[in-house]
Amino acid sequence: MSIVGVDEVGRGCLYGCVTAAAMVLPETFPDEGYKDIKDSKKLSAKKRAKMDLYIKEHAIAYAVGSASAAEIDALNIQNATFLAMHRALEQIEQQTSIAKIMVDGNRFLKYKHYEHECIVGGDAVYKSISAASILAKVYRDTLMEERVKADPRLNVYELAKNKGYGTKTHMDAIAQHGITEDHRKSFKPCCDY
Repeated sequence: MSIVGVDEVGRGCLYGCVTAAAMVLPETFPDEGYKDIKDSKKLSAKKRAKMDLYIKEHAIAYAVGSASAAEIDALNIQNATFLAMHRALEQIEQQTSIAKIMVDGNRFLKYKHYEHECIVGGDAVYKSISAASILAKVYRDTLMEERVKADPRLNVYELAKNKGYGTKTHMDAIAQHGITEDHRKSFKPCCDY
């Protein structure tokens, strides 16, 4: 039975999905690399990419789930976040038995019959939550970069750089060019277009 760490990224973005990762780590690691498993916000993009590979190599189980911009608009960001978390947990169930779910933050929609605990700042305390934050961030950032490569028209929003967050450049581009189908129409200022 495994303790599963869960975290999300992209809640505050104006563009794209919200992504969650679920993670089960071993009790011990074969080297000192685990010491660099920290909250994704405290790591550079280069370090996150390195740790993403390290985590995947050593994890007992891991999974990523997302909810699209359309799902966010239909459900609201809170419920879409729960949906992304549950999608990740569905995949974890296929890999290992769940004993308890540890979630970063203060809200979680119970997943099936499993016990859960919400921990504000959990990504700074529990390695499994920190690792989940890294996997979710690397997955979502890579997705943003791939979307821009696939559709260069998205370059005006600088999504490869801002990852969908509401930077000045992104806001200015929305004002000048409007929004795309993957902007969150329920978020300000996107709802004005």
